[in-house]
Amino acid sequence: MALIQAEGVQKQYALGKTQVVAVRNVDLTIQEGERVCLMGPSGSGKSTLLNIIGCIDKASEGNLLVDGEDASKLSDARLSEFRNRTMGFIFQNFNLIPVLSVFENIEYPLLLQRLSPRSRRDRVHAILAKVKLEGYEKRSPERLSGGQRQRVSIARALVTNPKLVIADEPTASLDHATGQTIMELMIEMNRSAGSTLVFATHDPTVAEFANRIVTMVDGQVVEDRSRS
Repeated sequence: MALIQAEGVQKQYALGKTQVVAVRNVDLTIQEGERVCLMGPSGSGKSTLLNIIGCIDKASEGNLLVDGEDASKLSDARLSEFRNRTMGFIFQNFNLIPVLSVFENIEYPLLLQRLSPRSRRDRVHAILAKVKLEGYEKRSPERLSGGQRQRVSIARALVTNPKLVIADEPTASLDHATGQTIMELMIEMNRSAGSTLVFATHDPTVAEFANRIVTMVDGQVVEDRSRS
């Protein structure tokens, strides 16, 4: 079943008096459970397309359905609720809240779902075990290594049981060995939870973790191939 359906998606913005086209007439369908990598050099449009798929940004033209929903027709409040219910986000700079503990950072998206304190606690402890961070609940992000911070970021993204996980350059701030470990963890979670994973990278070794690679150049999809 298709989770993402993009037709003629285009994104342009003004740079002074010039109109810059960041994404150009993209057609893309992503099925539930796929691991899709958006590849391309800096400025290729992959991060912009990722933000559109994640409903962080809106397309200037074209149509996009995510889990059957046309995000362009949702109010800001409904869109925020839809993202929280449907998606999890993993960023290259982790985007953890420095004044919150590991537990509180992971718990934060659950607060928006109005779960009971017991349900939140049970979910956080369960995901902490999966990412191998038991015993770190009370630590602040500044007392963690880069790899541990990214594990917290992954836990926060997955604690809501999202249908779609969006990751923008998830290993860019990590050394090679730690990046490999983080990608292996993301794939393990994709397989066990069944979430669809869409991530952007310029690193061919990271792209190897996908079962489908979509290559972009100058805002356009120039290749879309599955990997066995």
